This record gives sequence, structure tokens and C-alpha cells, in this order.
Amino acid sequence: MHGLVCLMAEYLAQPPEGRFVEAGPIKMHVLEYGNPENPAVVFVHGSGPGNCGYANFSKNAQDFADAGFYVVLPDLIGFGYTDKPIDLGDYTLDLFCDTLKAGLISLGISSCSFVGNSLGGGIAVQIALNDPGFVHKLIMMGPGCIEEQQDYFTMPGIAKMVDALKDGLTEETLQKVLKNFVHDEALITSDLIAMRWHVAQDQPKEVITTMKTPNLGPRLKELTCPILTFWGADDLFMPPQGKQTCLRANNQSLLIEVNACGHWVMIEHPRMFNATGIDFLKHD
Repeated sequence: MHGLVCLMAEYLAQPPEGRFVEAGPIKMHVLEYGNPENPAVVFVHGSGPGNCGYANFSKNAQDFADAGFYVVLPDLIGFGYTDKPIDLGDYTLDLFCDTLKAGLISLGISSCSFVGNSLGGGIAVQIALNDPGFVHKLIMMGPGCIEEQQDYFTMPGIAKMVDALKDGLTEETLQKVLKNFVHDEALITSDLIAMRWHVAQDQPKEVITTMKTPNLGPRLKELTCPILTFWGADDLFMPPQGKQTCLRANNQSLLIEVNACGHWVMIEHPRMFNATGIDFLKHD
């Protein structure tokens, strides 16, 4: 499914449906934009209740496709329309990485650039560490998995999310959670809430409660690919020392800190993000 007409709307009551591919033990849902013969750019979404590829990247995918890339928005295992098993053990970073890479190989992708937000950034880093030849360039937005897992729970955004969800997820608590992700709460529209609530209905709690992530921060120096990191100055989810970790990852690392911005640079400042990200991918 290429050049989705649904992008004319900001959000839909439910995410658009693309196609399903084999991804190891599961079937993975993907949306595709642009010509598959073009260089592949894979957008990897973050965690949180009701998330999916379209929810994170509906403001970005078509611009990157129009710039000459084959854009893929997968739903990670446990999210969106992708299978959500609870019989494969904990939701570890290895499980996310192995199933995602298997799905991309099913699509015929032998190398790509990754655009990863939060957990998606950590997944992209791990795949680049495991198989440097698979990853051309990395763009990350407030990447996860670069601190000890318990350190993230000291951040106010995660503390508020845990508190809001302790009595179970409702549409009202989901709205409260999502407002912590942005600087401007007006971006949390009723359409976005409705779409993520739709996705959350069949998402097992184990996807979040059994999630296990390592600290890849000390290993960023092993990365050999160019890296562009965006960091919202008002991000309530990522420990701020991560900025220096990303900036100093290697001699090809760039970091842009964005004022009046929370955890979702690609949603809060899409025009700047798209133009800067496309330029980074197109030029050395």
C-alpha cells in the first residue's frame, strides 16, 4: 500500500491497514510509502499504551517518500495490528529486534536507515550493533535503552504514566498519559486519543509490564554509522544526560536540542524534523 490517501487527515479513528509479513514467530503489520526500489527508511515507533507506527509518524512518512525514499512503518510486536503474543516470554529488546528484522527481510530489505523514537531508538541501536552492515544511517528522537531501565522510572513523565495506569487503562487515563509526551497539550487531539484507544483495546498488559531493556549507552561508541539525534528540551521521559551520550557516540554524531518540545519532536515540529532528517539521509 503506497502513498496512502488517509494522510489527508491528521489522524483517523483507527490506524489505516497496510499488509502483513512473516516476522519470525509472528505476523507483522507494515505501512509502506513510496517506491520499493528506492533506499529504504524504516520508522520505528516507541512504546506506551495504544501506540503504532502510524500514530507516531503520520506527519512524516509521506514527506520522506516524496523525497525519494521507500518508507516503511512497522507495528512492533505487541503493538498496532501486529501479533501480540504472551507465550513467547518477556518483551525483551532482543524480541523486538529479532522480529522487526525478520519482518524487514520478508519485505526484501537487506539494508536501511532507521528513524527511531524512544524504544524505537533503542531497537535501531541494537540492530546496528548486531549487524552494522544492515544500517546505513540512524535518526533518533529521545532514544531509549541508553540508561539502566530503573533510571527511566525516576523521570516525571514515566512516574505520571505509571500513576495514571495503576487502576487500569481508560480513555480518560490515556488522555492524561499522552499529554505528558508533548510541550503543547493541544497536540493531543480527540482523534489521536480515539485512535490510540482503539489500538489499546486488544493490547495485553504484558507488553508493557514484562518489557526488559538493557543499557546500551556505553556501547554507542561502537556504532560506525552517521547518527542524528533530536532531543526535546522539555522531554519528561528521557534522563537528560543521554544528550551527551548520543552527541559523543562517534565522530559522525550530531545532536539537535529543540526548545518548546517534549518527547515527540517528529509530531511537535514536523516541518523542521522532516526537512532536517531528509537532508541528513541524502547527504554525507
